[in-house]
Amino acid sequence: MSHAPVRHRHRSRASLLTLGAAVTTALVAGLLTWPGAPRADAAPATFVHPGVTVSRSQLDFTRNKVNSGAQPWKGAFDRMTASKYADLNRTPKPRAIVECGSYSNPNNGCTDEREDAIAAYTHALAWYITRDERHAKKAIELMDAWSAVIQDHTNSNAPLQTGWAGSSWPKAAEIIKYTYTGTWANSGRFATMLRTVYLPEIINGSNSNGNWELSMMEAAIGISVFLEDKASYDKAMAKFRTRTAAYVYLSSDGELPKTVPSQNLNTREKIVNYWQGQSTFVTGLTQETCRDFTHAGYGISAISHVAETSRIQGQDLYGTDVGERLRHALGFQAKYELGAAVPAWLCGGSLHLGLGPVTEVGYNAMHNRLGHAMTNTQALTERNRPAGSNNLFVAWETLTHGDNRS
Repeated sequence: MSHAPVRHRHRSRASLLTLGAAVTTALVAGLLTWPGAPRADAAPATFVHPGVTVSRSQLDFTRNKVNSGAQPWKGAFDRMTASKYADLNRTPKPRAIVECGSYSNPNNGCTDEREDAIAAYTHALAWYITRDERHAKKAIELMDAWSAVIQDHTNSNAPLQTGWAGSSWPKAAEIIKYTYTGTWANSGRFATMLRTVYLPEIINGSNSNGNWELSMMEAAIGISVFLEDKASYDKAMAKFRTRTAAYVYLSSDGELPKTVPSQNLNTREKIVNYWQGQSTFVTGLTQETCRDFTHAGYGISAISHVAETSRIQGQDLYGTDVGERLRHALGFQAKYELGAAVPAWLCGGSLHLGLGPVTEVGYNAMHNRLGHAMTNTQALTERNRPAGSNNLFVAWETLTHGDNRS
């Protein structure tokens, strides 16, 4: 077979520099990789365990700090063990059908499910740090109770509820399955629960406010790690990347924030309305800043959790636009949470504060590991130590991630 001759086109030095800059930008954004390199948003060739939000090296760091009485970790551990979630007498309250309406009204098993999942994670952490088998067995009891019973989530908040509970379950399961020296006979049934009850409810995402889809993708990615499901990991990660870019604004995005294609936010008016009426866009603003900081905090927290899981799995999103958006979102919200005067152009000059215990993971990654100065985030993080739980899907992050470079 003959081949047509190859024509060599000569590029000018300026055009080559421009091309090089474009390639570099794409690499940083995670859109391109060098040949043979893994994409930052693709499933790893081999999953790392425990590998959802917290790694074995981080757990070892935490255990050593607590057992030596070092602060803030010992104080964080004491706060955790004094909480209701660490109670060895806790009785699981599983339901076949968890029904959650808007703002959990009706609340038929919603609080019970979320808090049993947080309790399972709490006991898993307590097991790892103390090596007291009673905590491992309590975590297993909680996970087994739900995997034996639950069949479905219903009503309008079902996707969000599934995302919240589904974020905590795999964190607990990863620690128990891969570090507990005893037996967990029903771990397969628990995996089946995650695969058949949780994953289908969340994997296709949501067109609601951004914190929904971010929490749902956090759960989907954590579940995918536990199940070693590469296809679901890739699907959830793609949705996460698109949603994160549409949730936190960077000036490099242009005049208007990025959007999720399925939402058809194809006019300025629609975008402003979706951003809670905010028409001035500045770096670090989130889609829900002008709703309230609590919901913005949910979204920021989920972004940090997914980025941390990606780092543990060997494909670090902190070096992409995800890290930049997280860093600026933390800094912007922290500034006002600390009491800075609110300008008239921002949310009509009035903010609803209450960011929650959500800064440790992102601050540790972007400041301690990558060296970014984050003055406001640092002040807020240190003021709130030791961070507790938001009773939804965030728990004990001073303990697990406070100044933890592991």
